[in-house]
Amino acid sequence: MTYLSRVRINPLRAQSRTMLASPRVMHAYVCAGIPGTPDSERILWRLDVDNPHRPQLFVLTQSKPDWTHIVEAAGWPDADDEHVAIGDYTPLLARIAPGREFAFRLTASPVQNTNRPEKPTPAQAARIAAGDNRSFRLAHRTASAQLDWLLNRTTRNGFEIPSARTDPAIADLADDKALPAPDVRLIARDRREFSKGDRGKRITLHTATFEGRLRVTDSALLTSALLQGIGPSKAYGCGLLTLAPLPSGQ
Repeated sequence: MTYLSRVRINPLRAQSRTMLASPRVMHAYVCAGIPGTPDSERILWRLDVDNPHRPQLFVLTQSKPDWTHIVEAAGWPDADDEHVAIGDYTPLLARIAPGREFAFRLTASPVQNTNRPEKPTPAQAARIAAGDNRSFRLAHRTASAQLDWLLNRTTRNGFEIPSARTDPAIADLADDKALPAPDVRLIARDRREFSKGDRGKRITLHTATFEGRLRVTDSALLTSALLQGIGPSKAYGCGLLTLAPLPSGQ
């Protein structure tokens, strides 16, 4: 069984400010919501802050979770309304079929692997000088590179992004013709810095949040992408792809 949860966060609570500021702290709270150990199952999560006054935490788990500790620490434990929603993911997975289209959202950490960084840090320069041939994982930092990162991974994840119905075409300078713009938008880009532990090294995380429309090309591959996530840094709130019915008329 797989479950998708939505948890409302109160950003004015002291503990919620700590959670919102550090993906490492949020990850710890997310892992505390499942009965097993954190390494017993794949956990994916994403923080949506479309409305900064009402952030929402989305979590995908294989076992049924309990988010009481998050509501008590960072929610509205004594207020009315629904603070947590937990749904069975099976009905959605059953609707995955080639040709079907869905609205989607994904927060990812677009990266590239290279043996020769253009501007190596002192630590990277030392590795190169020592003859270390291992590649470096570097973040894509421009909007165009982040979008290309996603478009280059659609086929392997069982979907394609159709042409937008309203956006203008993109000029292809090589062929001197216009190409249809894909139906995807980069709605948020962020750079987060946090410590891996109390005295651990500093981590810098570049994220990109995409929204758009996708068409299923391979049910098995897309199901795997939904359950296993896309890209790196999954422990820090990246990789969770969520689908929704398209708005009426699309």
